Amino acid sequence: MFTGIVQGVATIARISDRPGLRSFRLQFPDGFAHELAIGASVACDGVCLTVTELHGANEADFDVMQQSLSLTTLGHFREGDTLNVERAAKDGAEIGGHPLSGHVDVTAEVESIRQPENNHVIRIRVPGGWMRYIFAKGYIAINGASLTVAEVNKAENWFEVWLIPETLRMTTFGDKAAGAPLNIEIERATQVFVDTVRDALEERLGPLLPALEKLLASQGQTLDTLASPVPLPKG
Repeated sequence: MFTGIVQGVATIARISDRPGLRSFRLQFPDGFAHELAIGASVACDGVCLTVTELHGANEADFDVMQQSLSLTTLGHFREGDTLNVERAAKDGAEIGGHPLSGHVDVTAEVESIRQPENNHVIRIRVPGGWMRYIFAKGYIAINGASLTVAEVNKAENWFEVWLIPETLRMTTFGDKAAGAPLNIEIERATQVFVDTVRDALEERLGPLLPALEKLLASQGQTLDTLASPVPLPKG
């Protein structure tokens, strides 16, 4: 498990390919790899990877299978690129973000960036089917970072997050431009809640469900509005 609090930025020192498998050698910031062992888990831009070999005090190798390369942004990386990293949480660790599995649900894309004073706002476009799990003031993991959703437009399939200077300092988000791909992990409790409500509505309403959806659409809403969870405070 991970907490979504990025602990540093790693650099891809080497990439090597074998049939169906790609290996990354990552160079970590000083101190990040202290007591890191073969078999340990590290979230790399939100993807849970396993250490396969250690090189000195600050480098380690990770193998990524073809499916993970195709379902995440890892297939886009080149040597010299950087990514967010976090060590697996230990028992009793403070959950400063929200619990993450390191299993990416979908890739999204930076639609635009704007920079109000002392802030950095990223608008992110997501495939439509996943927007049902994204709500204003809810949690979401982007490239392994636990963030709070600021605004949502389900009709246009985008949401926004606001980043403070400290978040930009500790992550790679400051380097992202429009069109950049991102790994998204949906907050699991929200997904379970939404799917449970939708299943219950479909089971109870049956053939009446299309009529309800049509009525909601006439009011500028969707079935997901009924499944919207009430955000709980962090902490």
